[in-house]
Amino acid sequence: MQFGLFFELSVPRPFTGEIERQVFENALEQARVADELGFDSLWAVEHHFLEEYSHCSAPELFLTACAMQTKRIRLGHGAVVCVPQMNHPVRVAERAATLDILSRGRLEFGTARSSTWTELGGFQVNPDDTKKTWDEYVRVLPKMWTQERFAHEGFSFSMPERAIIPKPLQKPHPPMWVTVTSPGTELDAADRGIGCLGVAAASYAEQERRTAEYRRRIKLCDPVGAVNDRVATLNFLYCHQDPQQAASTGLLMLGVFGLLNAHLLSTREAYPTRAYHSLGNLAPRPATVDESPGDRRAAPEGIAIGDPKQIVAAVKRWESIGVDSINFIVNAAEILPQPQVLESLRLFAREVMPALRRSK
Repeated sequence: MQFGLFFELSVPRPFTGEIERQVFENALEQARVADELGFDSLWAVEHHFLEEYSHCSAPELFLTACAMQTKRIRLGHGAVVCVPQMNHPVRVAERAATLDILSRGRLEFGTARSSTWTELGGFQVNPDDTKKTWDEYVRVLPKMWTQERFAHEGFSFSMPERAIIPKPLQKPHPPMWVTVTSPGTELDAADRGIGCLGVAAASYAEQERRTAEYRRRIKLCDPVGAVNDRVATLNFLYCHQDPQQAASTGLLMLGVFGLLNAHLLSTREAYPTRAYHSLGNLAPRPATVDESPGDRRAAPEGIAIGDPKQIVAAVKRWESIGVDSINFIVNAAEILPQPQVLESLRLFAREVMPALRRSK
């Protein structure tokens, strides 16, 4: 099992003073600490126009800063939106290769097609086209990275033969992933031989179903490039020695994230299309402890909010159903003070990571 941090870079209102700078500085410090503590990866999303929820519209710059300030942790571009109105595929290939070089071969490359109407409508993208353009991108990018010269006639773009440079440091190219929110996208990943990057919280049963079918299907894949057969899931982390303190603080973070998430305008709610089956990016709901209104709430199933012992048990369950890595959101709109976030990371590294290694 591997562990990563997952950055949305959410910013609380009001957007005055230096609050955005502070969010970026805190995230960079979390990245440095995670690198030192032995976390395996950090991921940065690409979102546009989503006030408060995510101010991570230029993840390649944030990840470059992370690359300069860390030594070993892998950098997840998670994920590049594969529609031409936002990112031309040649520019995607160039930026990814450059980041792989600057990070000395630490890039994990995620792909996506965006799920909100705020973003797709903002760039005047036809939602019915995004699956087609995503498919075209994941097929041409490995060729751009590995062929000396590249030419293309396709659905979303065409170009004469050119040398696309630089080339990635990793050979044949960085591991590729696709974000999974809608059921069925894991099958798209498997069929193309790319990793399954969960970005919406899923129950144990749902993740087990998706993982089993992904494992079965990827054995039969027609890969678009080098096969990446790993499965990652999204989670939330708050670790504290006192389980009640962990629950109250962690659920506060989860509640803020859920509120910001609820304000998003899903494409399927604004645009009549069959291309988007689910709302996407759904936040987990706290579980009811005492089964009556106003009573205590507990962390949802599988969420890493608790004391070290509780989190070890949750991670072992994820491991048992075939998940290879867990990416954690560790704060939301700065609701937790930075020292609490860092102490949670340190406690996780000190007591959870070793317990899982001993169990192996």
